[in-house]
Amino acid sequence: MKTRKEALDYGLSFENTYQEAPFHDENWQLVRVKGSKKAFLWTYELDGKMCINVKCDPEWRDFWRSAYKSVMPGYHQNKEHWNTVILDGSIPDDDVKRMIAESYDIVTDSPTRRIYEAVKKIPKGKVATYAQVAAMAGNPKMCRAVRNALHKNPDFENIPCYRVVNSKGQLAGEYVFGGLWAQKEMLEADGIEVIDGKVDLNKYGIALPMG
Repeated sequence: MKTRKEALDYGLSFENTYQEAPFHDENWQLVRVKGSKKAFLWTYELDGKMCINVKCDPEWRDFWRSAYKSVMPGYHQNKEHWNTVILDGSIPDDDVKRMIAESYDIVTDSPTRRIYEAVKKIPKGKVATYAQVAAMAGNPKMCRAVRNALHKNPDFENIPCYRVVNSKGQLAGEYVFGGLWAQKEMLEADGIEVIDGKVDLNKYGIALPMG
């Protein structure tokens, strides 16, 4: 991703968003969320380089800055919560999109974001059901949203979705984790016993209402 248009088009692909130039300066083009009017993507040219500003969690802020030279503290914004990304082609498109998506999730406090944060709280050696994750994310009725979010998990290393099972303790389908028994192997590496494709929820389930 190297152009303003690519960045804006991707930002506008998210639900309930719109583009605005709030400073009567065409160089500054923002993408905001309808309703709250919060901006999650700023685009502008600086010193001949196309840049974007995106909001970031403190835990990811320094990771992105250390991973790429073209990511730095937010220009003209709170440097604790914003990063500036120079669109010079040095960062893979997927990572630029991921930073924009993270910014959108933070600004909207989306269900997907809450689901991922809930899954991060499942400790090693334990599992949770879809309904438990939904409850932890603030809405016990969104089990389907939990399934959808986990199937699209962008960060398997830090979001241990393999620790989520159904209400009977059964593992997910083989397509989810890259192959048959992949989830079983990851759970066993955590010290969890899997018998006939199931986990004993009484023994390994987290202490929340079962679903």
